[in-house]
Amino acid sequence: MGTRPHAPAKYAVCILLAASLGVVGCSDSPSARQPTTPTPAPQKTSPEETCTKLVSYWAKETLKGSKWSGLDWEQKGLSNEQYAIHEELVAAGRAEAKHQGREAGLRLVDRLAKQKCAAQNGATGSSENWRSPE
Repeated sequence: MGTRPHAPAKYAVCILLAASLGVVGCSDSPSARQPTTPTPAPQKTSPEETCTKLVSYWAKETLKGSKWSGLDWEQKGLSNEQYAIHEELVAAGRAEAKHQGREAGLRLVDRLAKQKCAAQNGATGSSENWRSPE
């Protein structure tokens, strides 16, 4: 059996085409690379925002009786002043929950945390161990 006269040429064209596609696919040129999604710059969180998030989170966990609510202030990442706010919020939240229900107590905690943390500029001054998360 013989090979048809054009078969070697077909194979050669296929090999050259595959090789050229492989080279193009491996190119380092910007047009050959996949577009990259830019990574957004991290947002700076103010001490007031950090205080509000931390204090309200831990006060609500205490009101809910969560497994981790018994951690001390250092383990929770609170400054001394933030812990004092935390204790105020827990007392106010418990009183509100007693009369208006747990959801009302949790909402009160969020409102008071924002007010008190803003009034004390994040309440970070009393703790030499507190560091802003970066």
